[in-house]
Amino acid sequence: MIEFLDDWRVRHWSLAGLAFSVLMMAVALGLEHLGGLEPCPLCIFQRVAVIAAGAVFAVAAIHDPRGRGGAVAYGLAALVAVGAGIGLAGRHLWLQSLPADQVPTCGPGLDYMMEVLPLQEVVAMVLSASGECAEISARFLGLSLPGWTLIGFLVLAIAPLGLLCRSLRRRSGYRWPGGERQD
Repeated sequence: MIEFLDDWRVRHWSLAGLAFSVLMMAVALGLEHLGGLEPCPLCIFQRVAVIAAGAVFAVAAIHDPRGRGGAVAYGLAALVAVGAGIGLAGRHLWLQSLPADQVPTCGPGLDYMMEVLPLQEVVAMVLSASGECAEISARFLGLSLPGWTLIGFLVLAIAPLGLLCRSLRRRSGYRWPGGERQD
């Protein structure tokens, strides 16, 4: 299996990451439009992180750089987006774990905040918590939706890490056990 992945170029890793980003967004939109679950502000921010990672993967797949620098640049950019998503999903899970008396009060809706406040204040307000984000609206196999989103981001992190590992192996001339030198 490792040898198979060793042959993957930037385009392969990027297409895998893009496909998983599309899957994550399809599930989120399906739950919203078919399942009737309204996303809270943190859910929307997590969607933005998925879209940002997907955009990086799409550009990387189209560009398909041959040099190490491109793989590193795209890998780091996608890892930043995925890392932001992991942080947001973790924050969401933390809010859901709070006792009822410690849950912050609900603030105004995200649409209203976006209309009347500067973007920095909107981000600060959403990250400082909103009571609606602490509500658990659905569970699947014992995990809330932010728990599944966190798992999704962890799986999605494989693609940028694959890009970075690929470029490091090519740089150092690393050999897989029993394999040829990778140049």
